[in-house]
Amino acid sequence: MDLDKHPAASAAPAQIRASDADRDRIAQILGDALAEGRLTAEEHSERLDVLYAVKTVGELDALVRDLPAGAAGRPGAYGPAGGLPAGPPGDDTENVIAVCSGQARRGRWRPGPRTRAVAVMGDITLDLTEAVFEQQLTEINVTCILGSAEILVPENVTLRGFGNGVLGNFDIRGESRGETDPQAPVVVVRGFALLGSIEARPKPGARLVDLAHRMRQRHQD
Repeated sequence: MDLDKHPAASAAPAQIRASDADRDRIAQILGDALAEGRLTAEEHSERLDVLYAVKTVGELDALVRDLPAGAAGRPGAYGPAGGLPAGPPGDDTENVIAVCSGQARRGRWRPGPRTRAVAVMGDITLDLTEAVFEQQLTEINVTCILGSAEILVPENVTLRGFGNGVLGNFDIRGESRGETDPQAPVVVVRGFALLGSIEARPKPGARLVDLAHRMRQRHQD
């Protein structure tokens, strides 16, 4: 048998590289499990950290093997459509672009599940301290080239970061603040800075005081 004439076998489904949509699906299940009391805040935090470290679909599925797999699909879990859409990853992404200019989002704005920010010799400010969160997980992807991006969150929102800088700065502060609320949204900043700066931090004194009540109410509706 001439093996050279036969294509290589396809990878097993569990070994397929995870996509952004795959991670969104697992994050939604984890968020629902936290709201239902199936996971403690510490367990939720630990699994969310692993979520962004693993690489395959099988490793992601292992994070929710002991949870109801259908939790993410229930209407009304978080936001008006019951969580993150199942379509292509880019469908619901808001783009904030600053090329030799400045862009800002602040006040009572509604950040979507994903925001892509690109600063090329420009400045971007994303102020989430008065934002209306309609999902449990909000992901912000930032690219800075000879530019800067500043992201501000309320003190009781969980903030995590994954990224690096080349002759630049990638700085996520307040990732382990003790006063974060178990029911609070999670903001994940993923970024790359080339001769630029990306900074995300809690804004002192800014808190969303009705987070727990609001998130539980959404889950019950």
